[in-house]
Amino acid sequence: MKQSTLKPNFLLVTALCLLTINIYAAPMPAPTAATHTVAATHLSKAAALRAEKRMILAMATSIYEDMNLEDSGLNRKAFESAWTGYYKLKKKGLLRRTNVLTIADFSQSSSNQRLYVIDVRNRRLLYRTYVAHGINSGQEFANAFSNKMESCKSSLGFYITSGTYYGFNGLSLRIQGVDKGFNDNAARRAIVIHGASYVSTRILRKYGVMGTTYGCPAIPDEMTTQIIPVVKNGTCFFIYYPSQKYLAQSPVLNS
Repeated sequence: MKQSTLKPNFLLVTALCLLTINIYAAPMPAPTAATHTVAATHLSKAAALRAEKRMILAMATSIYEDMNLEDSGLNRKAFESAWTGYYKLKKKGLLRRTNVLTIADFSQSSSNQRLYVIDVRNRRLLYRTYVAHGINSGQEFANAFSNKMESCKSSLGFYITSGTYYGFNGLSLRIQGVDKGFNDNAARRAIVIHGASYVSTRILRKYGVMGTTYGCPAIPDEMTTQIIPVVKNGTCFFIYYPSQKYLAQSPVLNS
């Protein structure tokens, strides 16, 4: 009998090819009920988040327009962002006092009264006054921000106010940065709300530009005893600037 001329290697390859064909020809398993449930859960969560975002923006629009905040110079986007963060911090139970929302709108010139203290419950603007930014953030306009130690720059984002003390600048208010990566070094940097003689119309008239700080949001001396008691002990304080990086990456806004 004539012996086969097929090599052993050829036979092995042929067997593997046939096995591969069988594997690929096998039908894919049908999606299980669990798979459908997981997919439906993801879709429902996404839909719920979209609905919540629409609701938050609708509330912000209503308050902004009812209070005529545009007439006071407050940027609409600043208020929408402030309201979004305020709502989320409130929802998480992080605010001890929810009746007040304070916004420092750093999209405006420092020569403007760009600090707004808002009575949320009664939709009233309680105070509007000057607020300084860090010396290394800019001169008339703030445009550079940092969370680093000794940067002498302002830090964007959401803060929760804490207790008061009397220091070099008189009555001062501690604030805790809660936007990780953007302002969570505020306490270590000794960033506080305090009064300053260089934040005044007198300085503005004399030098044509408002004074700056080492990073603190300083307000006029005469306003400290009015504003600090109203906003202390657990209210929301927000420093806004239209930074695409901040708006896209803020842990508070995007939670």
